[in-house]
Amino acid sequence: MPTTNIRLLGQPGDLGWVVQAHGEQYAREFGWDQTFEALVARIAADYANHHDPALEAAWIAEVDGRRVGCVFCVRTDTGDAQLRILLVTEEGRGHGLGGRLVDECLAFARGAGYQRMVLWTNDPLAAARHLYLARGFILTDEESHTSFGADLLGQYYAVDL
Repeated sequence: MPTTNIRLLGQPGDLGWVVQAHGEQYAREFGWDQTFEALVARIAADYANHHDPALEAAWIAEVDGRRVGCVFCVRTDTGDAQLRILLVTEEGRGHGLGGRLVDECLAFARGAGYQRMVLWTNDPLAAARHLYLARGFILTDEESHTSFGADLLGQYYAVDL
């Protein structure tokens, strides 16, 4: 049986892995282009350069010591917690790591004193949506957009903490 672990992001290579894994996974599964990878790179760089450890955190999921997933909790301009760039690679699936990552993010946000957590996702990401809905997130808005080389339906979710 494989050993799974969730740890705080912070080891050398973690940020680069987050960007690379997102770029490769979303290109393979959804045909998204490099503009998505660029968005993830901006999120990772902003976190690395400006995050407040009391209000923001990020986690890496591992299977047998290999990175297989991540999630970030960041503060929005309006003072909410925001769940960002959740990913579980093919190798990491089937171990319950997606739910554990979301749970870590929610627990951290509650502990940091946030009253609400929000997120933005896109309709094709059904597995992630299932995790969010199972934890009480509610769809608050939708909008069609063309991004990442695809026509998408963006979805906004929120949950009171």
